[in-house]
Amino acid sequence: MAGQYSCSFARRLCLSIALLAVQLLCVLSSPTARDATSSSILAESSRIVPDYVTRYAPLVWLHSDDPFRPADLLQHIRHTTPATNQSSIPNLPKLDLDNLALLNDVDTRGGRVALTSNDDITGLPPWLYGSLPDESGRIANATPCVVILVEKSARDVDAFFFYFYSYDRGANITQVLEPLNRLIEDTEHGMHFGDHVGDWEHNMVRFRDGKPTGIYYSQHVSGSAYNWNDKALSMKGGRPFVFSAYGSHANYASTGNHVHDAALVDFCDAGRLWDPVLSAYFYHLDPASFKLTRLFLSGANSSAASNFTSFFYFTGIWGDEQYPDNDIRQKTVPHFGLKRFVSGPQGPIVKNLVRKGLHPDQRERKPWMQWAVGIFMFWYPCCIRGWRLWVSLSVIVGFIILTAFGIRYGIKKYRRTKGYKKLETTDIPLNDMSYREESSGLHRDQDDFDARDER
Repeated sequence: MAGQYSCSFARRLCLSIALLAVQLLCVLSSPTARDATSSSILAESSRIVPDYVTRYAPLVWLHSDDPFRPADLLQHIRHTTPATNQSSIPNLPKLDLDNLALLNDVDTRGGRVALTSNDDITGLPPWLYGSLPDESGRIANATPCVVILVEKSARDVDAFFFYFYSYDRGANITQVLEPLNRLIEDTEHGMHFGDHVGDWEHNMVRFRDGKPTGIYYSQHVSGSAYNWNDKALSMKGGRPFVFSAYGSHANYASTGNHVHDAALVDFCDAGRLWDPVLSAYFYHLDPASFKLTRLFLSGANSSAASNFTSFFYFTGIWGDEQYPDNDIRQKTVPHFGLKRFVSGPQGPIVKNLVRKGLHPDQRERKPWMQWAVGIFMFWYPCCIRGWRLWVSLSVIVGFIILTAFGIRYGIKKYRRTKGYKKLETTDIPLNDMSYREESSGLHRDQDDFDARDER
C-alpha cells in the first residue's frame, strides 16, 4: 500500500515539474511585458535616434538627367489647395505638417481629399523641381526625408526611409519595350504617361539587436528585397547605395536599365549623391497603438515647439486627382487606355509599416490589362518575335489537328466496341427455342408428305 502511494506521488511530482517547465519555456519564448508595452528607444527622455539607424542608412544616387529632385514637405503643402471631386474645400485654416490630418474630417461625398496644385502643372512651375543636394549630400533649407522606426520589440526594429518628390514623371515611348512601343507611336511627340503630382518612395532596413539583416527597395506597385550580405548590394562604409530611377524615382540596387510592369523600362545611373538623413524628420511608431513620436539626432535641439506628426495621419492623396477625360490637360494612350495624368499617391501611413517580411504583407492587385501584357511579353522573345511567330502558329495548328484526329479515332473505336456484343444462350428464352424446334419439325414432315404425293 505504501509502495503504491509512493509511486502515485512520484508520478504527480514529475507531471508538475513538466508543466512548470513548459510554462517557463512559453514565457521565455514570448515577448515580455516590457517588450509589448514599453519602448527601449523612448526610454530616454531626450528621444534620441539610435546611432545604428544613421550608421546603416541608405545613400541615394539621383539620376544625372532627372530634373525632379527631392522636395520639401511643407513647401509642397503650401503650393497646393485641398480639393475633393475637383472642387476646392472652403473655410480651411492655413495647413502645415502639424494640422494636415484635420482634412480627414472633411465630408468628401464619396470622394477623397487631394492636395491639388495651385498652378497649371503642364507649365511645370519651379516648385515641382525640388532641390539638389550639395557636394556633401545635404539638401539645404529643405526636408524631403521622413525616417520612421517601427519598434516591434526591444530587439527588432524596422527603419523606414521615406523620400518625397513633388512630381513624378512617367514613361514615354523611349521607355516602352518592343513590340508594344509600335502601338503607341501615334501619341503626342515625347508625351509621358502616368505623370502625377507628389511622389513617396522608400527603403526599409530591418535591424536585429542593432545589426541590419535586410533591406527593401520600393518600385512602383511592388519592390525588391535583399539580405544584408547579398552580393547584389553595393555599399560605402556599411551604407547601401540606392539608385533612383529617372522621372519615376523607383529605387533599385544597381545602375542600368530595369524592366518593370513587364513592358516599361526605368533608367538608373550614379548622378548626384544624396544623403537623406542629413535633412530628415525622425519618428518612432508604436505598432500596437500606431502612435507617432518625434525623435532627434544626438546633439540636435530636442525642445522643438512642434512634433510635426499630423501629416503622417493624413489619409488623402499628396497631389492632384486624375483629371477627367474632358479636361484639356488630359490625354489617353491609344489601345491601352493609359492616362497622361493620374492621381497622386497616399502617404507613409498606407505603406504597410507593420509587416512580417521585408516585402509588404498586402500586395497591390494588378489590373487585367497588366496581366495580359505580362503574359504576352513573357512569350514574346521565344515564341512570338519575328519568324518565331510562324513556327509557334504551325506548332499550335498541328497540335489542334492531331488532337482533333485523336478525338475522332477515339470516338470511332468506342462506338465499335460498344456496338458488338456476343449473345449467350442464357439470353434467349427457352420456350422460344422449343417453339422454333417444333416449328422446324412440322415443316420437315409436311415436306416429306408432299414429296410422296408427287410420286
